[in-house]
Amino acid sequence: MIKHSPNPPPHQNYDSNLLQEAASRAISHYLNPANQTHKPAESPLDGLFTVRTDLDAETLLVNASQDLASISVMASHLAFEIDGMQRDIALGICRMLEGVQLLVEGALSETGGANPRPRSV
Repeated sequence: MIKHSPNPPPHQNYDSNLLQEAASRAISHYLNPANQTHKPAESPLDGLFTVRTDLDAETLLVNASQDLASISVMASHLAFEIDGMQRDIALGICRMLEGVQLLVEGALSETGGANPRPRSV
């Protein structure tokens, strides 16, 4: 008959106190999570994403400006792929994005951040 599992390692002299402590820690970890010394940071109650608290305003504004520019390009591309009322809606979204992007870039220039390219709508 073929044996499907390997032979166990030869018996070694383990300290039973160490094994008992390890077993107690494992049981406590899985069965008593309230007794853990560290607790994970509370997640926000609303929203899926969070913003790191160690980022400065300039970094946040630069990233927001880049994201707005990317969204504007996508909406603009979409506007020229469709017709009718949907196109008007997409163009309206583009206009709102451009306005918000100007606000973000204005705030960025006030913080002394990188000079964004001058734009006007």
